[in-house]
Amino acid sequence: MDLLLTHGYFLYEDERELQIMKPYVPLGILYICSHLRSRGFAVEVFDSTFSSSNELFTLLRSTPPAILGIYANLMTRRKALEIARTAREAGWQVVVGGPEPGAYVDEYLQAGADVVVIGEGENTLEELLPALRSGSHRDLERVKGIAFRSAEGQVCRTAPRPQIANLDAQPWPAREAVDIDRYVSTWRDHHGTGSVSFITARGCPYSCRWCSHQVFGKTHRRRSPLAVVDEVEWLLDRYHPEMTWIADDVFTIHHGWLFQYAAEMKRRSLKVPFECISRADRLSTKVIETLAELGCFRIWIGSESGSQRILDAMDRGVTVEQVQTAIAGCKARGIQTGMFLMWGYEGEEIVDIEATVQHVKSSEPDVFLTTVSYPIKGTPYFDEVSPRLLPLPSWELGSDRDLRIRDRHSRRFYLYADQLLRHEVELARVVKKGPTAKQESISKLEHLIAEARKGLHACQGEVEVLS
Repeated sequence: MDLLLTHGYFLYEDERELQIMKPYVPLGILYICSHLRSRGFAVEVFDSTFSSSNELFTLLRSTPPAILGIYANLMTRRKALEIARTAREAGWQVVVGGPEPGAYVDEYLQAGADVVVIGEGENTLEELLPALRSGSHRDLERVKGIAFRSAEGQVCRTAPRPQIANLDAQPWPAREAVDIDRYVSTWRDHHGTGSVSFITARGCPYSCRWCSHQVFGKTHRRRSPLAVVDEVEWLLDRYHPEMTWIADDVFTIHHGWLFQYAAEMKRRSLKVPFECISRADRLSTKVIETLAELGCFRIWIGSESGSQRILDAMDRGVTVEQVQTAIAGCKARGIQTGMFLMWGYEGEEIVDIEATVQHVKSSEPDVFLTTVSYPIKGTPYFDEVSPRLLPLPSWELGSDRDLRIRDRHSRRFYLYADQLLRHEVELARVVKKGPTAKQESISKLEHLIAEARKGLHACQGEVEVLS
């Protein structure tokens, strides 16, 4: 074996994910696996999703050591570092990559990684594996897109690796390297529908200040419509899912591409329910009609705020009205809408929170998810607030989601904001029922709204960390 690939997501060790039970295969490392296999490397995948840390550690300690590649993101940092330490102790060479390590090169090298891959991994690992086997730092210096420690202990970063220009030349993800049938059956057992995922493109060209572009950069590289339909047809024939997840950052960026894809799906008489993510400004009437004809049953839109002032501060490049128009258009065509919302972005005050509440009430999405903003290293948002960031008690045991921003409103403040939003939206839904609405329910919600708004105003002077 030249390389063992793994990741730090263990479904059965995550209580929150056990409540959701919507796992998808790790497409990133499966793309790397298929690429390297096509180049003659012996590559295996330890899929941690349905496994346990102890099973992986036992494998690392009992298998002749080779090179271990670990995919890491901000949610799996702790597990990824634990895997890296165990592997090093067992004699493995450790390579880490993914959205987070490139932003924390020094930390990952200090924690035990031999090499950090920065950017896309396929071509980099193709050159890196022979260089690691040679044991020569001079060979490592010739590999673009990595960081490592020199013989003197200095951190060396090589020249950036160009992005893969022709995605159609890449083999499909090595799905057969993992137990994908278990993913499908897990979905089916818990939700009544089996699901599989695929991508049609890599990267996002937009400039939202809080969003990381660590792996794909600010690029948007598309596969051809025919190539994607070929893969979809194979997925439907091989795994028989009842739905799919299109895992692009923004599925409807290129309208011309979408219309070609839809035409080819129709020509082959292929149709499967799916959900995807898009932007409000890329959802014209014709695009929404095309999505409905393709079988889209839910589309997720990054609304983030109902305050135009905050959206502009984020560099979102969309308006509140565009979001409301897009959601109305989707609902008119029978497509469910999901809305992502973010509390606590720089400059947000009660007036902006109230605007968000009214925005969601007016838009009437089928579902909305909220989070309190957190700065991801490598983003403009992180750079903006970095002078006010307090260091984590333990970098290895935390994540960027745990970072605290000096003088920002307290967590209790945002808890009240969240309660206000949810109660206001629920009241609007109850009232919309008209004469069938129960006055008791209305009165209870009105009381909860009043309490949430009272709490919001009462603690607006509280800050997360004192100056």
